[in-house]
Amino acid sequence: MPNPTLAALADDLEAGRTTARNLVEQCIARIADPAGEGQRTFIHVDGDAALEAADAMDRLRKARAAPTRFAGIPVSVKDLFDIKGQVTRAGSRALEDSPPAEQDATAVARLRRAGFIVIGRTNMTEFAYSGIGINPHYGTPKSAWQRSVGHVPGGSSSGAAISIVDRMAYGALGTDTGGSCRIPAAYNGIVGYKPTQRRVPLDGGVPLSFSLDSFGPLANSVQCCATLDAVLGGEPAPVIQRRPIKNMRLAVPTTVALDDLDEAVANTFERTLATLSRAGASIEHVDVPEFLDVGVMNARGGFAAAESYAWHRYLLASKGDQYDPRVSARILRGEAISAAEYIDLLNARRSLIARSVVRLAPYDALVLPTTANTPSKIADLADDRAFTIANLRALRNCTLINMIDGCAISLPAHREGEVPVGLMLAAVGGSDRRIFELAAAMEGAIRV
Repeated sequence: MPNPTLAALADDLEAGRTTARNLVEQCIARIADPAGEGQRTFIHVDGDAALEAADAMDRLRKARAAPTRFAGIPVSVKDLFDIKGQVTRAGSRALEDSPPAEQDATAVARLRRAGFIVIGRTNMTEFAYSGIGINPHYGTPKSAWQRSVGHVPGGSSSGAAISIVDRMAYGALGTDTGGSCRIPAAYNGIVGYKPTQRRVPLDGGVPLSFSLDSFGPLANSVQCCATLDAVLGGEPAPVIQRRPIKNMRLAVPTTVALDDLDEAVANTFERTLATLSRAGASIEHVDVPEFLDVGVMNARGGFAAAESYAWHRYLLASKGDQYDPRVSARILRGEAISAAEYIDLLNARRSLIARSVVRLAPYDALVLPTTANTPSKIADLADDRAFTIANLRALRNCTLINMIDGCAISLPAHREGEVPVGLMLAAVGGSDRRIFELAAAMEGAIRV
């Protein structure tokens, strides 16, 4: 049975078929299940407060005063965000003794104002610095794919994805600097969205790269992500109208994005393109030379290294031994980037964005695999070289979109029983509504 959507849960709440307390109790029970992934998925569970909030939402609904129809639905929040009265660890031991946050991050506050109930703080790659999802401090939740084997969940919003697929929450707040909402969505067969950066305020979140960071949702459907995205953006909840697949103008970038794909990724992607073509979409394979620039700009660590080093340099000096060495090593690359080189990066990105806007103007969206690879076995990534290769392949395609200041969604494209593979739809910044409309149409069509 598929996991319920936010709309279905809202209907059940309104009809009295369930209550917010029931939903929260069920999520808490799944988190606590010793046979499940809850212990590795959540760094902190605020059960008592969640139950109190659920009771309050039930009373408000009974009085016909619920703030929105979604009031009472449990959501998870990545450990990167401030929640009033709680310590924001960002998946690290180095911040454990930090003072509790004095106020909610704006993104969290907007979820609460809509009546969503924060069930707890989800695990993540330390300081969000990897697309794999391994965390040596708090454990690594296993991907939903062949769980008895143990595959990586994708990162950095690893716990966010597992909280959704295991029904420990029904929406998740994540972040995306180079794919951190989309990669775990792809690795677990759910939907993940990276909005146009400027739409969701970044205050109250531990930064990785303030040039590239975006705050976005993971959930069970396109409409679920659109609903949460609207809340995060301070906009009215939309009812997404599906655009007909017929005559969609879709561009498949042949530059970088199709290089070195796992066989399962390549096969699923080609099958998906064939399905869309049969449904009447116009698909054009196009050269996007701008994507070649991204590798050059990131060769020495790029924005993530330069900007994270600026934030971490004092913490590294005092508590560097508490970091995951794979994380601290990448942050420290930023020490060697000079101010002049950083300014060059800023100028190069401005040019990249401007040229990409012109290049992609004729098309409704880019279509490409979310990741070049499928989820690796956790045990296979004990070797640092294997980890680095898998991490770069996971991040590559998603990073292209962050660098052009775009928006993008990852949809599950595999069939039941197959290894999870994500299809990414992307466009330049400000195209969020169009991406949701395109994705809503494809969602039910591409897995047949």
